[in-house]
Amino acid sequence: MENLEQQAFSLIVHSGDGRSYAFEAIRASKEKDFEKAEELLKLSSKEFEQAHHVQTELLTMEADGNSSILSLLLIHAQDHLMTGITVKQLAEELIEIRREINMDKEKNKNIQ
Repeated sequence: MENLEQQAFSLIVHSGDGRSYAFEAIRASKEKDFEKAEELLKLSSKEFEQAHHVQTELLTMEADGNSSILSLLLIHAQDHLMTGITVKQLAEELIEIRREINMDKEKNKNIQ
C-alpha cells in the first residue's frame, strides 16, 4: 500500500487533471464543439474516479482503525478533490446552458 504522502499527491494529481479537463470542456463548448466538451467531461470523470478510489482507501484505513496523521498535505489534497468536483459539476451545467442557447439560436436562424 502506498504511504500517506504518496496517496495525498495522487489525490492532488487526479483532482487537478479532472479540474483541468472540466475547464477545457467549458472552452470547447464556448467554441460550440459540444462533442469535444462531452469527451473532455468523460476524461474529467475518469480522473475523479481515480481520486475517489484513493480517498476511499484512506477512509477504509481509518475505519479499520489505522488512523492516519492529519497533515496539511492531506488537507490540501482533500481541498483539491472537493473544489475540482465542484468545478466539474458547474462545467456540466454551463455546457448544458450553452448547448440550449446554441440550439435556440439555430432554431431562430432557421425560422427567419
